[in-house]
Amino acid sequence: MLKKLILKKYFLGFTLIFLSLLVLSCEYFEQSDDRKIVVRVNDSYLYEEDIVALINEATSPEDSSIIVSNYITRWATQQLLIDRAELNLPETQQNEFDGLVNNYRNELYTNAYTDAVVSRDLDTSLNTNEVEEYYEKNKENFILNEDLVKLRYINLAKNSNNLDEIKKKLNRFNEEDQQELETMALQFKNYAMNDSVWIKTKSVYDKITPLSVEDRSSLLKKSNFMELQDSLNVYLVYVNDVLSRNEQAPLEYASATIREILLNKRKQALIKELEKDITKDAIKNNEFEIYN
Repeated sequence: MLKKLILKKYFLGFTLIFLSLLVLSCEYFEQSDDRKIVVRVNDSYLYEEDIVALINEATSPEDSSIIVSNYITRWATQQLLIDRAELNLPETQQNEFDGLVNNYRNELYTNAYTDAVVSRDLDTSLNTNEVEEYYEKNKENFILNEDLVKLRYINLAKNSNNLDEIKKKLNRFNEEDQQELETMALQFKNYAMNDSVWIKTKSVYDKITPLSVEDRSSLLKKSNFMELQDSLNVYLVYVNDVLSRNEQAPLEYASATIREILLNKRKQALIKELEKDITKDAIKNNEFEIYN
């Protein structure tokens, strides 16, 4: 029922320009399969199953007609452009494009297969010693290209009654202060209390809007308290530690990158082994031979 409704709407709304493209002679429609042809552009065909796949039962008849008509317009225009290009582009350029298409197809197939095999066999577990060893051997590759900070901050409304108390607790930040600040968190618009993690200063600028590059010297001052304001909010910031660009990146910050590097090395090794084995098996089974 849905198929009939879609095709009925399509044929009622189809424009004269595409009626001219439909040639209803039997010689055009005699195909090697039993798929129903909807549109023909020269030697290219669009089938009913391609049209039906565009919509579902929830699509209204009106929307179905628009979707089908737009799709056919795009498809036919593209086919006409391709046909015109094949007539007018130099043969050398067409051969170059065909080679690129074949290479891209081969890359898609081989990458999909190797990724599937490698994903199945790749051991993603890395112990701390492997990461530390790589870091020590390649320290020169882990130099910061941006500033890092460890900080804690609180964003709250300007008219908060206990602002002074919160400042004091954020500055001192002993165990009792931390617990009490957590209980007050409902009145904060935003906050971060974990000051043991390195973060990029760009993230800080994005999060604390009154902070600007002019405040860089204050932001990069260790054990420094900052209070900033905008029209509605107060931002309390305590900078716990600092690393400036061009300094050595700490292991804790570089470890994520190192893990990616080590896993990629394992992956490349598995791919090489796979290529070696598949070639060896092909030679053994007489599927691959080189003629002298």
